[in-house]
Amino acid sequence: MLKIDETDRLLLDELTKDSRLSMSELGRRINLSAPSVGERVRRLESFGVIKGYTIELDHDLLGQPIHCLIEATVKNGNYEAFTRFLQAYPNIAFCYRVSGDACFLLKMRFTTFAEAEQFIDDAIPYAHTKTTFVFSEVDIKNG
Repeated sequence: MLKIDETDRLLLDELTKDSRLSMSELGRRINLSAPSVGERVRRLESFGVIKGYTIELDHDLLGQPIHCLIEATVKNGNYEAFTRFLQAYPNIAFCYRVSGDACFLLKMRFTTFAEAEQFIDDAIPYAHTKTTFVFSEVDIKNG
């Protein structure tokens, strides 16, 4: 059984902020030797706590300045057809099956509003949608 202690939590917090930190830099930040940090990271990986490492992209610079959240309520309970439909869209940042009024919550990125509108039109045979366009992200961690 895996026990997470305060040092593990500090380590995970630092990796969440920057997953590219070296073991020696992580050790410096949490006051632990690089070999000890490496051992803890490997243990957290082996137990599946750390599932992978990612990068954060600037989608405005990549030509996808329009971000929206889409609530989708599947028609006729045909979840399988809707999920197959979604597989054609690489611009989905996340897709969650949720409770409440909707069945799915998606975050998508688009080049233009017309492209977003086309997605909504294309989804009509599969689901009712409610779209919310994102104006900006609020950084609640840094005040």
